Amino acid sequence: MTSKDETDFPMVLRTLTEARIDFIAVGAIAAIAHGIILTTEDVDVVYARTPENLQRIVSALTPFQAYLRGAPPGLPFRLDERVLRNGLNFTFATTLGNVDLLGEVSGGGSFEQLLPYAEMKSAFGVQFFCVGLDKLIVLKRAAGRAKDFEMVARLEAARQEKIAAEKQSMRPDQS
Repeated sequence: MTSKDETDFPMVLRTLTEARIDFIAVGAIAAIAHGIILTTEDVDVVYARTPENLQRIVSALTPFQAYLRGAPPGLPFRLDERVLRNGLNFTFATTLGNVDLLGEVSGGGSFEQLLPYAEMKSAFGVQFFCVGLDKLIVLKRAAGRAKDFEMVARLEAARQEKIAAEKQSMRPDQS
């Protein structure tokens, strides 16, 4: 199984939300939802590990031939609840593109630990929970890769713009 050359972000997000999967977008998709212009090749989400949510994930992704990204072709793999329960973080290639399911993320922990930092946002015509801007900066710093540090600079600039806009909107009208 090979994934598409480009990920269909609207379809991935729509598939996850319509299946009522409990997830929080992290990574570039979260940054995009906060209005930052970025390119990315995958959708990164932290997912709830409840039995019901694992069932919903399997039902939602099976039609799209989820296969372990980077695994040798022909490796026997079948996405099911047992696989998700016994693993934690998965990078899948699907017919919709690349989807990373993270049971935990550095600097943020599990779905339940990230939930207080989640905000409802809209991107690609879909509404979904994503991690807030401040927490996203923490997550990117904790990831520690060069591309993450580049994103931190852009995220911090966006946060400063947001703070400045909020201060401006709080000033009495001086017309």
